[in-house]
Amino acid sequence: MDPLNLVPYLPRAEWSLGPGDQGWLAMLGQVLKEYQTCTRRRSLLRARVMDFVTSTAILPLLLGCVGVCSLLKLLQWLRTRACVRNAVVVVTGATSGLGRECARVFHAAGAKLVLCGRNAKALEELTRELAASRATKVQTHKPYTVTFDLTDPGAIVGAAAEILQCFGYVDVLINNAGISYRGTIVDTSLDVDRRVMETNYFGPVALTKALLPSMIRRRQGHVVAISSIQGKISVPFRSALMDETTAQGRSPSQVARDVLAAVGKKKKDVVLADVVPSLAVYLRTLAPRLFFSLMASRARKEQKPKRC
Repeated sequence: MDPLNLVPYLPRAEWSLGPGDQGWLAMLGQVLKEYQTCTRRRSLLRARVMDFVTSTAILPLLLGCVGVCSLLKLLQWLRTRACVRNAVVVVTGATSGLGRECARVFHAAGAKLVLCGRNAKALEELTRELAASRATKVQTHKPYTVTFDLTDPGAIVGAAAEILQCFGYVDVLINNAGISYRGTIVDTSLDVDRRVMETNYFGPVALTKALLPSMIRRRQGHVVAISSIQGKISVPFRSALMDETTAQGRSPSQVARDVLAAVGKKKKDVVLADVVPSLAVYLRTLAPRLFFSLMASRARKEQKPKRC
């Protein structure tokens, strides 16, 4: 008896074109033909664009535009340097951070500096450092130093008189000094709020008012108020505003160069921030409801303990 064949039987499926499949084939052929036509058109358009760019007529035009833009940037740079050169510039909070970098940048540009701060020793060290620097072709001037505390109203009046005694007038006042505090509104005491406001607001306002008459008499002057982007948008856990430049933002040297350019171009308002904070400023203006919803969501997620 023959053994049983246990291999399963698998019927072979066969398919052939039917009358209803001719329409699908025609449609696929038409799609393929249109795709090939579009590809040829794109290639032809790309070739024509390259021919236009490399033609003898467009190359001089492009080179001329590049030359004009470069010349305008050069003239703008020269104007910025000329505006600051030999100008009397007062920098508060000059012993560290952005204030120190502003002192270096403006000194290299040929400004006559009056450096202000609470630490007399740090101011003297910065003065020696600037006097020893020779990395510029512009004639530099030895900086003056004035030591005082912005939170002391009586000291501000005397400091303003001492500043005016240095050169007799002030061209640019850079209000850079400030302190920062991070924490929730509930955990922030009124003493902290008062201290922050005295240093970041009332002190700079008092110094500006004390130096403003000299600017009015000469009918020229520039007051720079440096603050955080948080002054334009409300950020969770920043109840007492004013934050220093952090590692996530721009470096102090970059910001100092931008401050110099803003003074030279006489700009009224400059936002120096990354893309997200800059977009947040416009979002708060154009869509405030969405902005505050996002900030509330962020506050719920972070819930950080306060840091001073």
